[in-house]
Amino acid sequence: MTSKKPITYRDAGVDIDAGDALVEAIKPFAKRTLRPEVLAGIGGFGALFEVSRKFREPVLVSGTDGVGTKLKLAFQLGVHDTVGIDLVAMSVNDILVCGAEPLFFLDYYVCEKLDVRVATEVVKGIAAGCELAGCALIGGETAEHPNAFPKGEYDLAGFAVGMVEKSAIVDGRGIVPGDAVLGLASSGAHSNGYSLIRKILERTKPDLGADFHGRPLGRVLLEPTRIYVKPLLGLIRQMPVKGMAHITGGGLVENLPRVLPEAVKAVIARSSWPMPPLFQWLQREGKVADAEMHRVFNCGIGMAVVVAAEPNMGCRGH
Repeated sequence: MTSKKPITYRDAGVDIDAGDALVEAIKPFAKRTLRPEVLAGIGGFGALFEVSRKFREPVLVSGTDGVGTKLKLAFQLGVHDTVGIDLVAMSVNDILVCGAEPLFFLDYYVCEKLDVRVATEVVKGIAAGCELAGCALIGGETAEHPNAFPKGEYDLAGFAVGMVEKSAIVDGRGIVPGDAVLGLASSGAHSNGYSLIRKILERTKPDLGADFHGRPLGRVLLEPTRIYVKPLLGLIRQMPVKGMAHITGGGLVENLPRVLPEAVKAVIARSSWPMPPLFQWLQREGKVADAEMHRVFNCGIGMAVVVAAEPNMGCRGH
């Protein structure tokens, strides 16, 4: 009779010790993001967050998103410290458009086999994004799915919760003809259009380490999504903001109309801002039509803000 060696969870492809090591590694980064309202964070079965007494009529606002195929470029370049910022940005910028202050964030990291070093770099980026947004990294989940991912790859998802006073919700209903549309600069392609970007790279095969306006092209393509939370919350406290649109997939063409009343449309002068060099390069190398560029990419505008018109402002609701 043949004796068989007992099978362990590690034999099946899941390393519990690695997961425990990751939790310990990321605790210092999560600690830096804590807010006074956090009663219990990373390490428990659930995170506890107390509603601040500064809100009189608090309304919860939630958002969830991922990073998309930008991760494929991160794998290719072996750069993992920026995609976490993208993950946070995509959710907190979404809830920001309602006027909400992001309170806390949770992440989901799933991979074929956990590499503690890589996962720590990713979560460091997530914590950095939370610091930029002023929200707490309050918890998350790490999962190993053996044989479900290509070797060395992972996927990310994130979830943000914010709060806004009921009387201060920004919903676009007060937008009228004559109001002005302000465009806030993006930091690059953010986290949208990377399937097209990767197709352009596949066809043109550029050197991703080559200089592109003072930086390696690969790093320019991986530049993390700008987080607009702190400056825009500051703006809202100083002046009435009627509507905001996070310019993600669909570009200005599809995202700005989402915050406009039915009888109002926005007329945007394309000449009112310069097309950043990255988008010029993508359009030239990929021979991408103008309409497709504006439907896929932010083309240099990462957030649109609608306010009452001031003298000499050229972009108006119409």
